[in-house]
Amino acid sequence: MSSPELQQTLGKSAALSGTSLHTGEKVTLKLHPAPVDHGLKFRRKDLQDEPTISALIDNLKMVERATTIGEGSVRVHTVEHVVSALAAMGVDNAIVEMDANEPPIGDGSAVPYVELIKKAGVMPQEAPRRIFEVREPIHVETNSGSLLVVLPDEKFRISCTQVGPNGRFAQFFSTEITPAIYEREIAAARTFVFYEDVQPLMEKNLIKGGSLENAIVVRGDAVLSKEPLRFPDEFVRHKILDIIGDLALFGQRIRGHVVAVKPGHGSNTELARAFQREYAKTMPALPRRAFPAGEGGLDINQIMAILPHRYPFLMVDRIVGFEGEKKIIGVKSVSINEPFFAGHFPAHPVMPGVLQLEAMAQVASILMMKLTKSASRLGYFISADSVKFRKPVMPGDTLFIHAELTKARSNRLAKAKCYCAVNEAVVSEGELMFTFLDK
Repeated sequence: MSSPELQQTLGKSAALSGTSLHTGEKVTLKLHPAPVDHGLKFRRKDLQDEPTISALIDNLKMVERATTIGEGSVRVHTVEHVVSALAAMGVDNAIVEMDANEPPIGDGSAVPYVELIKKAGVMPQEAPRRIFEVREPIHVETNSGSLLVVLPDEKFRISCTQVGPNGRFAQFFSTEITPAIYEREIAAARTFVFYEDVQPLMEKNLIKGGSLENAIVVRGDAVLSKEPLRFPDEFVRHKILDIIGDLALFGQRIRGHVVAVKPGHGSNTELARAFQREYAKTMPALPRRAFPAGEGGLDINQIMAILPHRYPFLMVDRIVGFEGEKKIIGVKSVSINEPFFAGHFPAHPVMPGVLQLEAMAQVASILMMKLTKSASRLGYFISADSVKFRKPVMPGDTLFIHAELTKARSNRLAKAKCYCAVNEAVVSEGELMFTFLDK
């Protein structure tokens, strides 16, 4: 049996500066190493508390000419080039830190990011990669004429056909995606636009950083560019660059052959969602999860030493661990013997949503008490906003309860963004406000 592929991160931090495409503002971007299972995350250095956004399909906000991700009110625009370079060059875990809402556009290709990754270096980590092997064909078709089909394959391959308006500049390219091939054949392909598509944006002054230095403009049959085409089929190669970046939002390595006709960010990200749906079907009912001991987590006795709750109102069995100073993950095993199942739809047992909210509040309280280094207080849950119940929680489910502290004031008031997940699918979420009083 061959050894598993290992996750990889950067060897050190590295930075570059440039101009953002849509605002035309100067931006500095830094790549930082990240721990195992961290994934790719963007950090907004220019905002208070420096919020981070995971580059995942669940955080996709917009695909109009570029891929935008966000959490809450925080956004990062045009992420596809930097994510494409990181994914294709083999980086699984990294922090992309920026002092603006958009990465520098560079020359419209991924070359600046490839060079930055090579400067930082890529190093293996002691954990296997998460790889999604395509077992059956998956396809996505859009009203705009895009068609993407993924077939089983032992490698990650992309075959793409690009066709412009009225059949202009039809191009085809097919390749396996490896770091060496990406650097040599894909990364240098630049963004291109058709004049009739971009003219309204120019008139509205919406692409202040755009120029022939960072994009190719096609007007009629003429190609306008500061330098000659880097490849005879540069357009389709850039489409493949975008596909890699958009599919990376799935969060796992793909083993399959993507066949794309007239792709765009909308169809690419729809395919990433299709991967997510297919993956959910193959997940075991109870995924394996390491429960760290000591400072990494808390067992039930340690939890009861912090929280005043007891059966049947103690809604957390274990704290899996803490991520930095502001995040915590707890676990609740939902048994058919829970007392509420006897009266809450006994013929169709479903965990009450309000008890999921209570579980979130208890986990968030533990985080706040850890930060204040005091367990001699009581946490009172005082409000809940943006509450959503997405899927039913059944007996036999394991509830992973995530809480992130978003605001704290004088150790008395705190606000946390929370969600519960079963098999990595979000089942409920909300923003909770609570206060703490001495016992």
